[in-house]
Amino acid sequence: MENKDRYFKGLIENNGQLNEIDLGTKFGLDEEETRKIIVQLLSEHKIEYLENRSCNYRLSKPSKRKNKSR
Repeated sequence: MENKDRYFKGLIENNGQLNEIDLGTKFGLDEEETRKIIVQLLSEHKIEYLENRSCNYRLSKPSKRKNKSR
């Protein structure tokens, strides 16, 4: 999905400056399509909900996994 990738890259560059709906509008997306993309990114664990300045989403931090085989 091209719009999802564009939105995700824009979210990275945005760094909490615009809220999530305004960011979608910047890329020519309507509110409904923006919300669908946010749901997809949340389900893929690429972003997480956290109030971060005016934007309520941020990139998910990768979890550190312990190597139990050693």
